[in-house]
Amino acid sequence: MASTPECCTPAAPGAPLGAAADDIARVFKALADPNRVRLFAMIAALDGGEACVCDLTAPLNLGQPTVSHHLKVLVEAGLLAREKRGVWAYYSLVPGALETLTAPLTGKIHA
Repeated sequence: MASTPECCTPAAPGAPLGAAADDIARVFKALADPNRVRLFAMIAALDGGEACVCDLTAPLNLGQPTVSHHLKVLVEAGLLAREKRGVWAYYSLVPGALETLTAPLTGKIHA
């Protein structure tokens, strides 16, 4: 009998596993809401790289509590940093946050 060739190539050994996969999923879950994607993109595009929550409500046509909730999710996912100044909170991108998003797609994450 002739041996049957394998039909598939095994998965790449550098594919995200374990805790790395959990971290990646947490980041993508945070960005699963279109308003959070918009907020992240808005802050990333700003000169100075930071925004007050008061400046983010009108462009999204959302109330301050809703915007604050979405920003909190992005902070918890490690994408944004929060700094309290008086009564307002200012948000900025965490250094390396964009790389966190692209690394799993380019194969640069290893477990």
